[in-house]
Amino acid sequence: MEAVILGDHGIIHGAQPGTVVVDMSTISPTVTRQIAAALAEKQIDMVDAPVSGGSEGAQKGTLSIMAGGDAAVVEKVRPVLAAMGKTITHVGPIGAGQTTKAINQIIVAGTYWAIAEGLALGMKADLDMTQVVQAVSGGAAGSWGLDNRSGNMINNDYPLGFRVRLHRKDLNIALEAARELGVMLPMAAYVEQIETGLIGRGFGDEDVSAIARSVREQSGIDD
Repeated sequence: MEAVILGDHGIIHGAQPGTVVVDMSTISPTVTRQIAAALAEKQIDMVDAPVSGGSEGAQKGTLSIMAGGDAAVVEKVRPVLAAMGKTITHVGPIGAGQTTKAINQIIVAGTYWAIAEGLALGMKADLDMTQVVQAVSGGAAGSWGLDNRSGNMINNDYPLGFRVRLHRKDLNIALEAARELGVMLPMAAYVEQIETGLIGRGFGDEDVSAIARSVREQSGIDD
């Protein structure tokens, strides 16, 4: 991202004053603020607008977009974002979008890990897992992950989705931000290590729900 925007042939050298650079990738909040500061010296605005919703959300134009930057600049680019996202939220100044995305990925990690553990218990108990998911999804345990990824975990098949290796990259960003702010993220650190192991075993391009592989194996489900 730094090379694309600030490099020898980067955007900063060709964009006119008043241009808005919208970064929809997931990178460090600190790096985002550094890039924005360099662009501001050239009177170029920036919005960091990472997304959540996976490939399904991208295809349907229903992504959740977390926008950081000056409020007026965010409004200026809102029509562009609306072509891709159903929920567009201005979460604060530049870099706030990336921090919010880090929060999103921490919650995804915990939710998926909890689902994997719960489903493993049901499978070991020989329950009808379709009925189990139906029962718990209607209560406090209900979530997007349970509705959309429990089938992957039960069938031990993990089509995309969102890649394990990309989620691990995002968790690394979250952990770096947490160290800078003095925040403890033990669950995120644990899932990051699980994902590192999966990537090392060749599962990095599977959906992130593949973290269930680890629970299934440790529980003897796939013996």
